[in-house]
Order: sequence, then structure tokens, then C-alpha cells
Amino acid sequence: MAKASLKEGPRSKTKQGTVRADPAQREDVGEIPQMPDSANPKETNPPVEEGLKKPSTEKNEGAIATAETATAAIATAQIKASVDSPQTTTFTQSGGLVDRLAALKVSLIFSSYQSGLLYMLGCKPGGGAHLHQSAMKKPMGLCVEDSDSFTLSAGFQIMRFQNGLDANERVNDMFDACYVPRQTYNTGELDAHDIGIDKNGLPLFINTRFNCLATTDPRHSFREVWRPAFISALIDEDRCHLNGLAMEDGEAAYVTAVSQSDTIDGWRDRRDDGGIVIDVRSNKIVCKGLSMPHSPRLHNGELWLLNSGTGELGVVEGVASGKGKFVPRVFCPGFSRGLAIKDGFAFVGLSKPRYKRFEGLALDQRLAEADSAPWCGIQIIDLAKGACVDWFRIDGAVSEIYDVALLEGHACPMAIGPTAPEMAKFITHEKPENGGG
Repeated sequence: MAKASLKEGPRSKTKQGTVRADPAQREDVGEIPQMPDSANPKETNPPVEEGLKKPSTEKNEGAIATAETATAAIATAQIKASVDSPQTTTFTQSGGLVDRLAALKVSLIFSSYQSGLLYMLGCKPGGGAHLHQSAMKKPMGLCVEDSDSFTLSAGFQIMRFQNGLDANERVNDMFDACYVPRQTYNTGELDAHDIGIDKNGLPLFINTRFNCLATTDPRHSFREVWRPAFISALIDEDRCHLNGLAMEDGEAAYVTAVSQSDTIDGWRDRRDDGGIVIDVRSNKIVCKGLSMPHSPRLHNGELWLLNSGTGELGVVEGVASGKGKFVPRVFCPGFSRGLAIKDGFAFVGLSKPRYKRFEGLALDQRLAEADSAPWCGIQIIDLAKGACVDWFRIDGAVSEIYDVALLEGHACPMAIGPTAPEMAKFITHEKPENGGG
């Protein structure tokens, strides 16, 4: 069993106009107050934690069972962006979200390059939801390898996080997993999007800036692994906006791109219907006519993806034949990016289309027809019913998220950012089997 120790670190101030938090800054939502479904949610200041304490070795039996006593509720919390800025971020959740996470034995992890935060949403011991936030530079793609490790593409780095706690350890008598970046690859700013881990344990990531699939290299910023057939050269120009990656048995299977353009920034003129899916193994386009597709994922033999420009979650039928057709299954009210699927439920990330690259798409008309405003947050879709059954919503200063993943087996996880003071204080090691040493 690992031993762990963690002392308090100094607090640091936030930058004006942004919502930022790491374990030292204590701006995570913490305990989210509960209210009846019929009540009007009110904004409340989240409690401030006093600093991370040494992990407790007492098992908290209520860590997963809290949902059994949680009442149906809408939860809200507010975070001040800075003393000088009036911007706030408000979080709300459906009444069944905590029960849903507990029943599936998962917690949520999602990234927002806009806010510079990595979020972990879990079930708090004693009842209710808990949202932990860690400061990262431009967090993007997520790949969960197992319950104790995940990899993140962030800014100019690829980071592999490991949980330092044993099953009977807790931080602050609450967190049953504490993830820290144990391996960091400095790649430079490649605008890396989706990421996976290959059969040899090496990261594979979408190098959007150079229009290729890449891995890390001991000498250089990256090593090219694969490139679309229509891209004529390895060049520092985002031509087709390669973005999504679907892995299968430790190999890259499919990727998505906004277009098949071979000129710099050519993809921006093809956002409406230039989107494609490419089979990496054959290097052939197997689906066309998409609108800014993202987040391809293989699940139960089907290729799922988000047709972001139309706000649709669906499958690519006939992809094995090389002539796939996108079949929408459900409309989601937002620019969709980030997809995870478990036990018949799809967790879909949504962003508000505020910037020009996301505006002027079919999504705008679909929202108008539905008399709906765009969301930022996560909707949980029952794939059998084709309907949203639970949700987590973000309003205010944060309007975009990129990727969504599930952490299985941990009810209330946290992560320590690479620049947080706690990185110097969190020390773990293997306990000798004979108890000596």
C-alpha cells in the first residue's frame, strides 16, 4: 500500500476576467447545496476548503452510497472570477445526476481550454455532488487508461496522471482518488486535440497544427505516425482541422476532420458540409458531408460521433464498407464536443457557439426551431430512448468545454495541477510488503 503525505500550500490569486482554480486556490465548488426540484435555484458562494490535509487511511463507506440518501434536487454554486471582475460561473445539475453517477459507479472528468481548468465531478461523502477544479494550460483531449490513470493533452504538454491513493486512503476525508502528472512530455504548442494510448503504452495524439497523428519523441517535439492522403506535406499549417480520434485495441482506428482541404486555413470555408471520417488503417475517407465532426468513439461495434455543426449525436452506418452514412440519433442543444459511453448512456459535452468559427451553422437554425438557447455543460443521453435523462449545466464566464471522460471506481476524485504548490508536497511510495524499511 502506498504511503502519502500532503501539506498545505500557499494560496494564489486568480487572473482578472478568468475563472481559475487549482487545489491551492480553493475555488472548487466543493459541497453543492441541495434544493427541491420545484424551488428556484439561487446562487450561493461555495465553501472554501482550508487546504489539502494528509490523506486519511480510514475507509469512508459513504463515498459511493451517498446517492442512496440524496434527495431529488437542483444544485447551484457560484465562483467569483476575480475581485475586480463581476463575472461568475454558475453550476446546476439535474435531480437524478448523483444517483446516476453512483449507479454507474463513475465520476466525470471534463476539460475546458477556455477557462484553463480540468474538472472532476463526483459524489460527495454524506450526500450531494462535488466539483473539483485544477488549473491547466489549455486542457483538451482526455484518455482514461484505467481507474487510476489518464492522459491529457494540454497547451504545450502531454501529461499522464496517476492516482497516488490506495483504496483505503482519503484526502481531506473526502477524495478517494488524487491524480498527479507523473509523466510530462513537452511538445511545444501543437494545438493537440484528441489523445489515446497505443498498445505499447505510448501516447497517440491529433497534431492539429501539423495535420497529422503523432506520438512523443525523445529528441523532437513529436514524431509523425500518420497523415491523411490528401495532405501533401508535413507542414506547420492547419489545413483540414484534424481533431477527433477513435482507438480500437490499442491502435488508431478512425479520425475526424472539418474538411479535406490542403491549403492553410482551408477548413474554415467548409464548416457546413465538408466534414469527414477517415479510416486510419486504410487511409481512406469513409464518411463525408458532415458539419464540423468531433469525438469519434467505437462502442459495441458501432462508430459514434458528434456532428457538432448540427448539434447531433449519431452513428456512422456502413463504415466498414468504406461508404459510411451518418445517422443522427438525438439532437443536443449546443456545439457538441466530448463523448463517453457506458451501459447505454452517452455523456455529451456541449458548448455555446459564441465565436465566429462556431456561428452560422445549421445548429443555429435547429436551436431556433426548438426555441432553445445553446448550452454549456454535459447531457446524459439514454441511447435506447434517444432522450436526455440527466444533466450538468454551466452558465456565466465559462461557455466552452472540449472533452468528456468517465473515471470508473472512484466516487469523488481530485487532481493536482502541474503548477500547484501541492505538487511539491504530495509524496507517495510503495509500502514494503514485510512492513519494514
